[in-house]
Amino acid sequence: MLSDTASRGSAVDRSQLPSVPLRPAQGAGAQRPTVVVIGNGMVGQRFCDLMTEGAEPVARIVTFCEEPLPAYDRVHLSEYFSGKDAAALSLASLDWYRERNIELHLGERAVRIDRQRRVVVSSTGREVPYDRVVLATGSGAYVPPIAGTQRPGVFVYRTLADLDMIMAYARNARSAVVIGGGLLGLEAAKAALDLGLQTHVVEFASRLMPRQVDEAGARLLQGKIESLGITVHLNKITTCFAGEGDSGPVRALEFKDGEQLPADLVIISAGIKPRDEVAQESGLELGPRGGILVNDALETSDPEIYAIGECALHRGMIYGLVGPGYQMAQVVKERITQECSKLFTGADMSAKLKLLGVDVASFGDALNPGKRTVVFQDMVRGVYKKLILSDDEKRLLGGILVGDAEEYMRLLGITNSGQALTQSPEEVLFGARGGGAAQSGGDMPDSIGVCSCNGVSKGQICTAIREQGALTASKIKACTRAGSGCGGCVPLVNDILQIELVRMGKATKRVLCEHFNYTRQELYEIIRVRKLKTWEAVLKECGSGYGCEVCKPAVASILASVFNDFIVRHEMLQDTNDRYLANIQRKGLYSVVPRIPGGEITPQKLMALARIAEKYGLYTKITGGQRIDLFGARVNQLPAIWEELVGEGFESGHAYGKALRTVKSCVGSTWCRFGLHDSVGFAIRVEERYRGIRAPHKLKSAVSGCVRECAEAQSKDFGIIATDKGWNLYVCGNGGAKPRHADLLASDIDEETVIKYIDRFLMFYIATADRLTRTSTWIDKMEGGIEHLKDVIIKDSLGIGAQLEKDMQYLVDTYQCEWKGVVDDPAKRALFAAPRRVHLPVITPSFVRVASLADVPSEGGIAVTYGDRQIAIFRVAGELYATQNSCPHTNAAVL
Repeated sequence: MLSDTASRGSAVDRSQLPSVPLRPAQGAGAQRPTVVVIGNGMVGQRFCDLMTEGAEPVARIVTFCEEPLPAYDRVHLSEYFSGKDAAALSLASLDWYRERNIELHLGERAVRIDRQRRVVVSSTGREVPYDRVVLATGSGAYVPPIAGTQRPGVFVYRTLADLDMIMAYARNARSAVVIGGGLLGLEAAKAALDLGLQTHVVEFASRLMPRQVDEAGARLLQGKIESLGITVHLNKITTCFAGEGDSGPVRALEFKDGEQLPADLVIISAGIKPRDEVAQESGLELGPRGGILVNDALETSDPEIYAIGECALHRGMIYGLVGPGYQMAQVVKERITQECSKLFTGADMSAKLKLLGVDVASFGDALNPGKRTVVFQDMVRGVYKKLILSDDEKRLLGGILVGDAEEYMRLLGITNSGQALTQSPEEVLFGARGGGAAQSGGDMPDSIGVCSCNGVSKGQICTAIREQGALTASKIKACTRAGSGCGGCVPLVNDILQIELVRMGKATKRVLCEHFNYTRQELYEIIRVRKLKTWEAVLKECGSGYGCEVCKPAVASILASVFNDFIVRHEMLQDTNDRYLANIQRKGLYSVVPRIPGGEITPQKLMALARIAEKYGLYTKITGGQRIDLFGARVNQLPAIWEELVGEGFESGHAYGKALRTVKSCVGSTWCRFGLHDSVGFAIRVEERYRGIRAPHKLKSAVSGCVRECAEAQSKDFGIIATDKGWNLYVCGNGGAKPRHADLLASDIDEETVIKYIDRFLMFYIATADRLTRTSTWIDKMEGGIEHLKDVIIKDSLGIGAQLEKDMQYLVDTYQCEWKGVVDDPAKRALFAAPRRVHLPVITPSFVRVASLADVPSEGGIAVTYGDRQIAIFRVAGELYATQNSCPHTNAAVL
C-alpha cells in the first residue's frame, strides 16, 4: 500500500493491488472505524445495507442526505403522480436506519472533505472524523443552455420536491412540453399525461430513445405513444422559453427553425450530470466534463475515498442505471471489509422498461449497424423484435424488443453467456415449432446473469437453492437479492426454482396461491366433483386463511365455469370489472359493451345505441371485434343504461370478463362473390352458443367465408374457415401483443362436427389451463402440442369426449344475460349505487358515523365521499379498515 502522503491526491492506478480492509475494533470499549457515506440515494442506501447486513458490522456508518426524506425509489418516480406516496416509494424507514445503527443526517448536505484533518464537514458545520469516505452523490438534471430556464413554469424532473412543484403548478395549466425523448423524458411525459395535461415531447435527435432502440423500433414506440394523445416533435432544437417580459411565466417554446410551440408548463428531462461538487471542493480529480475519476477499485485520486453510482466516472463512462451502481456498492463493500482484489470492470447497460404502458428492452450490442440481424415487425399490433447475430450466425450479440419484452431475461442470458446457439435464430426468438418451448431457465449455463440490477447469476441462484435451502422465491430474494430491483427477472427466477426443485427430487407444483395447496386444474375438479357452490364452502374444504386477489377471482371463475353461477352473486370475490360488469376506464369511469353477434345489427338497434350514447354523454367506438363500445359511464348510471339496452334487445357483451368476447365474421356467401358458405349465420350461431362461458382467460373467435380470410380466423382462440367441402377448424391462435398463428385441428368438416369439436376443445381448456392463461400459451406448454390435442378432441383418447360435450351443453342451456339479471333485481341494482356522500368536520376529537355495519359487505367494501375526496371502507375477517379511495396507479377513485 502506498503511504498517505504519496497516495493522497495522486492519480496512480492502484486497482491491481489487494485492498487493505478496515480493522475491526479490538477489546471491550474499543471504537469501531468510521465510514462516512455522502449521499443517501438508491446506491448510497444499498451500500449502507451491504455494510450493516452482518450480525456484527465492521464499521460505524454515518450518512448525509441533503433531502428531507431518506432514500426512495427513483426508478419508479413517475408513480408518485399516480397516487403512490413518499412512504410507498421509500427504500427503508427511519426505524430501519436505527435498527442498523446507521447515523442518518437528513436535510444536511456534506459540503467538503478535509483530507488533511480526515473529517467530513456538513452544511450545518458538523464535522465527522472518518477512516474511509464513500461518495454516492448521484446526479442532477442536465439543463441545456436555453434562454428562459428561470421562468415560472419551467421545471426539472429529478426529485420528489420537483414532482411536488410540478403537480402544484399543473393545477392551473392545460398543456405541458417535455424536453427530451429519452427514458427520463418519456417518464416525465407519462407524468404530465396523468395530470390531465395536453402533452408534447420535444427531442433533439431524429428518433425517441436514440440510445436504446433503432429507427424501426423508435417509429413503433412513437406510434404507440402518439395513440395515447401525446404529440412527438423530432429534430427540434429549442432556443428559448418565451413569456411576457424577462420574468413572466412560460408561454411557448421557440425552435431554431423559427417555429413556436405553446406551453403552460415545461419539464426539462434531457439527461443527467454527475453531482461532483463535494469532490471538487475537496481537491479530488474530476473528468474533463465532470464526474469523479475512479479506477477499477472505485478509488478516487485519494485511495481512502471511493465514488460509486452516477457521480463516478469509470473508464470514461457515467452509468445512468441503478444496476451498475449496486454492483459498484458491492465492490467497495468487499474492498473495505476484506483483503481482496475485487474490481469493477464495467457493467451491462441492458435494460427492460415499461414506458407509457409499452414494453421496451435493449440488450447487448443492440445498435451495431454492421452485423447480421433477424427482425420481426408487426406495426399493426405494435410489436418489434430484432436480434443481432455474429457474422457466423452462431452467437447472439444483442437485440431490441418493443411492444413485447417477455423474453428479455432469457435473451439477455443467452447474449451474456457468449455460447453458441443451439437453435435457429427464429426459434431463439419465437420458440421451437410444433408446440415446443424456447430455451428455459434450466437450459441456461450457470454463468448467465439473471438479475442485472444486483449482478446475480443463474449459478448463484442455484447455489442458494441447493446449499442455503432457498426453496421459495422470497427466500431466493433474501439470499441473493435477485428480484429485489426492478422485478423484471422474477419470472425467470421462478422458472429456475421449479427446475432445480425437480432436479433435487422435491415435490413441486405451481399451486394457486398461499391459501390453496392445489393447482387451478385440481381445484376445478374438486369443486366440480364435490359440487362446492360458494366461496365459503371452497375455502372451508380446500383452503386456509381469508383468500387474496389471486385465488378469489380464480374461484369465482371456476364456479361460473362449472355451475354457470351468476357472477354478481360473488361480487366480493371479483376485481372491479366483474363486480360492476364493465371495464373500468381512466378516472374511474366504465364502458358499456353490448353483444352484437357476428357483427350483424339492425338499423333500429343502431339508432338505439346512438340515442342512448347521446342521452348519457358517452364516447362511442367501433372495435376490431365488430362491436360498438360506449365509454364514460359512472357506476351508478350503468343499471339505467343497461335497462334501456336490454329493452332494445341487447345482451351483455362480456367485454369485462374472462369469457367469450366476440365472433368476428366476413359477409360470406350472402354478399361476397368469393364466399363459399354463410359465415355470418354460422358466426351468430357460434357466438350465441358460447356467450357468457367463463374461462381461465378471454376467448376470441372468427368465421371466414373463404380462404381469403377477411375475418382473420387464424389469429383467434378458435377460428373457422369455409372450404368447398365444409369448414376448417383452427385453434389456439392469438392476435395480441405476442401473436401466434392458430393450428389446424380438423379440415373439411360439417357444421355439427365443428360445434362438437369446439365444445370439447373449450371444456378441455377450461378444465386444464392455469389461471390467466390464453389458449396460445396453453398449447405451447402442452406436452405433445397440437397432436395430443387432436387425440383428445377428435380421437377421444382420454374417453372424456361425451362428458365434455355434456358439460358444455349444461352451460349453454343455463345461460343468462348478466346485465338483464341485474336490471330485473332491485337488490343487485343496489350494488351499483354511487359513493355515499357524508359531511365530516375537518378536525374532530371524536368518531363520526358514516355508515352502519350492514352497509359494508363482508369481505368487501364501500366508498363514502367527503368534499372532493372519497374514503374506501372495508370489512375483512370481521375487522373494519379505511383508506383514501385512490388507485395507486391512476389516482382514480376506484378501490
